[in-house]
Amino acid sequence: MRRMLFAGLAALATLPAAALSPPASGGQLDLETIMANPDWIGAAVEQPYWSVDGRSLYYSLKRDGSKVRDLYRVDAASGQGSKLDPAAMAQAEGPAVYDRAHRHAAYVMHGDIFMVDLSTGRHVQVTRSTEAESAPRFSSDGRSLQYRQGHNWFVYDLAGGVSAPAAVLRFVDDPQVKKPDQLKDMQLELFRSLRENKSDKDASRDNDDALIAADPSRAPKPIYLGEGGEPADTELSPDGRWMVVVTKPKGAKEGKRPEVTHYVTDSGYAEQQETRVYVGRNDPAPQSLVLVDLKTAKFYPLKTDTLPGIKDDPLKDIRAKTVAALEKDGKADEAKALKAPEVRPVRIVSGAEDGGGGGIVWSDDGQNVAIQLRAIDNKDRWIANVDFDKHALVTQHRLTDNAWINWNFNDFGWLKDGRTLWYLSEETGYSQLYTKTLGGKPKALTSGKFEVSHPALSEDGQWFYVRTNQVAPYSYDVYRLPSAGGELARLTQVQGMDDFALSPDGRQLAVLHSSPYTLAQLAVQGVDGGAARELTNTMKPAFTAHAWIQPKIVSVPSSHGAGAIWAKYYGPADEAAGASRPAVIFVHGAGYLQNVTLSYSNYFREQMFHNLLVQQGYVVLDMDYRASDGYGRAWRTAIYRQMGHPELEDLLDGKAWLVKNHGVDPKRIGMYGGSYGGFMTLMSLLRAPGEFAAGSALRPVTDWTSYNHEYTSNILNDPQLDPESYQVSSPINFADKLQDPLLMEHGLIDDNVLTSDTIRLYQRFIELHKNNFWMSLYPMERHGFVHPDSWYDEYRRIDELFNTYVKPVKQ
Repeated sequence: MRRMLFAGLAALATLPAAALSPPASGGQLDLETIMANPDWIGAAVEQPYWSVDGRSLYYSLKRDGSKVRDLYRVDAASGQGSKLDPAAMAQAEGPAVYDRAHRHAAYVMHGDIFMVDLSTGRHVQVTRSTEAESAPRFSSDGRSLQYRQGHNWFVYDLAGGVSAPAAVLRFVDDPQVKKPDQLKDMQLELFRSLRENKSDKDASRDNDDALIAADPSRAPKPIYLGEGGEPADTELSPDGRWMVVVTKPKGAKEGKRPEVTHYVTDSGYAEQQETRVYVGRNDPAPQSLVLVDLKTAKFYPLKTDTLPGIKDDPLKDIRAKTVAALEKDGKADEAKALKAPEVRPVRIVSGAEDGGGGGIVWSDDGQNVAIQLRAIDNKDRWIANVDFDKHALVTQHRLTDNAWINWNFNDFGWLKDGRTLWYLSEETGYSQLYTKTLGGKPKALTSGKFEVSHPALSEDGQWFYVRTNQVAPYSYDVYRLPSAGGELARLTQVQGMDDFALSPDGRQLAVLHSSPYTLAQLAVQGVDGGAARELTNTMKPAFTAHAWIQPKIVSVPSSHGAGAIWAKYYGPADEAAGASRPAVIFVHGAGYLQNVTLSYSNYFREQMFHNLLVQQGYVVLDMDYRASDGYGRAWRTAIYRQMGHPELEDLLDGKAWLVKNHGVDPKRIGMYGGSYGGFMTLMSLLRAPGEFAAGSALRPVTDWTSYNHEYTSNILNDPQLDPESYQVSSPINFADKLQDPLLMEHGLIDDNVLTSDTIRLYQRFIELHKNNFWMSLYPMERHGFVHPDSWYDEYRRIDELFNTYVKPVKQ
């Protein structure tokens, strides 16, 4: 399951809108246009990948007026491309993997596995099933193709053309294992016929075992791993000898799930939908590791109690304070429930849940495996290999964070020698790339006050390709460096690099890049640098013809010692000095997200709205407050146990900067934002009353005790253990301070930040007899709105709020 990040990202509208007249170049904007179905803008290039032969690139493009994504293919050399029709789709390829000798390739298409003989170009369909297969990988000897179906692994023999299970795992006790049974023993002793029957059964079983062991055409015997657990993940070694199994307690309870009500439905009846568990109502189930020897059919628990620091209590001081308070209040049972575990429970870090890297990575030859584990209390991450002789974990790296381990920058793997690990780590304060031989000392391949991500090792193992913002925090490009260590060299010059993919021969880079008013486009260039060749242009003329305001990236000085707060400023081209003007501060969502970049923003509608506000006489500031991505560990963790406090300091510094540098009237500044931006709008109005003329909080968290566990427990710990952090971080606890006009807007079927958050705060305002607060609910919207009518209505109300309470000169 992908972690439910607290995201304020605007989803693309998916329903066709009525025909609109987009603004002409330099023309006047209107809300009807900018909140319409974004098909009039164009479509972003999505998920590009190389063809098997490395001559072409595939990519997806959203179809106008539909959610459907069409697949396109473009020639990398000529730039000639086309959309694939259903007949051509049958011949299309998926992202490929290759064997070590580069004789074969394999890929997944429509849930089935295909293989290609690279010498002849012959394609072979390996599977055709109703179940989805995934993760194709060639064995270390190149004789077979491995793939998975759920938690089950299969091996396809290239010579024989037959697939078979790599292992058959049963999470029950072995029925053949004899258990002490006095009555059974007595019966066998008394009756010869029973003894003869048992002897026949034993002989038949032994014969079957011998036949299976001697006959490779037979499926393997089941391996019984015992009662009490169930699979969470499995990873087969490339040599087929070992399997690492991640287990979790069978039937572990997640806790009660709140429901949302759909009022506008096809059936005409109100319908209920379960959402996610509140933070702290049940911690994630701990996971365990089992090493299975497929050759001997034996298995061995991989104990975690030897991990360094696993028996420490990083929350000792907070725990003692909370326990003492509970005991003082006579709540002995609650205090007892907070006792620290002797061995801290762990989970295996996975790419889907924790931002990349995968939890278990085998070396190409299958002789080594690395496993990344994370403490459930969020304070430690370990990378360990396995000693196969001792059946034990051997720690190679420990990353400790007094706040929380980042969910990004967890990528790791093996160099081509199969004996050297590489990994990302924030241990210096910024994500950097390291290598480490087993048992040796870490070697930093990169260093500096910038972030390294997206590491990709070349097929020959000589180079790492990475994404960094080395030039400036807001500017991203592809760099490369020798895997043995050396210079970090910049390859692309796009500044808004979103992703990249190395060609199969290692000579070219496919680069996905964008800019503030250009959706993600695809280019290709050589790995040694040089000019990029653009392959796509999916923008629509109606959008590109308009004279959009280019955001100016500015540095706002922090008055609290935090350094530079980077921001995007929108203002008129002919801005007159000394003028008294109104302003709006926009607050991006997700908390840990970077919006001040040279790429196309997730907030493209908001960016157009900022153009409209400037047209109406405002200036706009969009800030990457503390907790934003891209600025290092200290910037990220400044909000630990005090969400909404450092960020408010930064937003107030932004206000002061506007007043000082752009003639903004300090009494005429509004604020708005969605998701985390909505939360921060509430914290700004409630913790700094009178500082902002009005605010609009879209889909805001108002009480962190009702948000999800995966995100919230990182930053605030569990509410039972650390109630103080929830008290100081939840806007609902400051409701009595409301004095400025506040508009709250929320999708009624939001299953991320539940609508109950807004409704509960609204009720608090009612009981506190507050004035000038409003709530607007949208019956058919979730966290990211998708219907143009809802987008229009939402921003019409925001525009009216600002024009009523922010724009007029205060007398």
